[in-house]
Amino acid sequence: MTESPGPPSDRRRPSGGGAPRAAGPGRPPRFAGWPERRTGLLATDRPGPPRTPPPPHRRWLRAAAFALTVAVLASAGLGWAVYTRLDGNIRSDSATERELEKYESERPPAGPKGAQNILLIGSDNRGGGNGEYGVDSGTQRSDTTILLHLAANRKSATAVSIPRDLMVRVPHCRRSDGTETPPQTVQFNWAFAFAGAGCTIRTVEAMTRIRVDHYVIVDFTGFKTMVDAVHGVEVCLPHPIKDDEARVALPAGRQMLYGEAALGFVRARKSLGDGSDTQRMERQQHFLGALVKKVQSNGVLLNPMRLYPVMDAATSSLTTDSGLASLRGLYELVRSMRSIPTAHVQFLTVPQTAYRYDTNRDELVEPDAGRLFGQLRADRPVAVAPPRTAEASDGKAGGGPGKPAPAGRSAPAEGSVPTFPGSTAEHGICQ
Repeated sequence: MTESPGPPSDRRRPSGGGAPRAAGPGRPPRFAGWPERRTGLLATDRPGPPRTPPPPHRRWLRAAAFALTVAVLASAGLGWAVYTRLDGNIRSDSATERELEKYESERPPAGPKGAQNILLIGSDNRGGGNGEYGVDSGTQRSDTTILLHLAANRKSATAVSIPRDLMVRVPHCRRSDGTETPPQTVQFNWAFAFAGAGCTIRTVEAMTRIRVDHYVIVDFTGFKTMVDAVHGVEVCLPHPIKDDEARVALPAGRQMLYGEAALGFVRARKSLGDGSDTQRMERQQHFLGALVKKVQSNGVLLNPMRLYPVMDAATSSLTTDSGLASLRGLYELVRSMRSIPTAHVQFLTVPQTAYRYDTNRDELVEPDAGRLFGQLRADRPVAVAPPRTAEASDGKAGGGPGKPAPAGRSAPAEGSVPTFPGSTAEHGICQ
């Protein structure tokens, strides 16, 4: 016979024992060991006090912090993308560096610490995007060559133009096919045609005894891109220019030149003045001075939004040595130059006159050329002045038909700064 269940009081109780509490109306029984009930729910289940929304200023701070975090992360990603793009634009010429290493024993020693000498080479290469300017014959020459000296204290920059028609001694150079050219006296720009930048650098070093620390090669397309990146350069022309060979036709007066017109302006030769390369170099110097002034006056170097297109144009149009073939290398160079006043950014041409055996060529004037090279080699200052002023101060006459007077003082006083015909970036082209 099955035992019937006992009354509720005899049923199994929760651990802890205790008599059941009488149940009242709407109230469940309570056993010993159960948590205290007050509102019919366990204390741990009771809802807390109603949540008060944060004050408006806290909500705003939270939103601002979130937005700032997103902006920082986005900026970091964008910054890295920009850096990678610009850094990847630059082309490094390792072949030239290897070639220079072979002739290290023939090269001049390094100059004073902190001073830098950079060779700027404007190539007339017709390959690639430059085919519209002529037929690509497989060779190229240095249409423009400038030796840029940056003083160690970065208080001055001196750009010295080397005429393409200057008769110089070009050392033996190795071509890309492994053959060598013998030492010979020829036009300066033939060195680039013989064996590229390496031969040009060694020719400049042999002529000046100045160590070239870095070099930069820019072609026609790169020049146009740079001018467009700064939104043009202003020039003032006393007479109209029409030069079919340089593909330029400009009216007289004040005007803004952009890529194609700017290139034609600096390339024009036969239709302007006496048609000499000397006058073309002076025009190039004035244009570069105006370009430098615009970059500094517009605050390009301090404004990332303005600096980016300039850096993009520069990096995508340059071929350099490995020391400059990185965004960091170029930035450090630009940063070191941005504090140089435009009045101390100087342009001049090596002291030269008509070549004794051919008036269509040039030769150095000594001892003036040697004095200029010596000052730069030792990182000592030089000064520039308009040609007539420099000639009057030196007591010298003209340098031959169609040529400017040679520059430099015949016997400068001890401690004085030699003065050469030239210009600065202070006034640009429109004074």
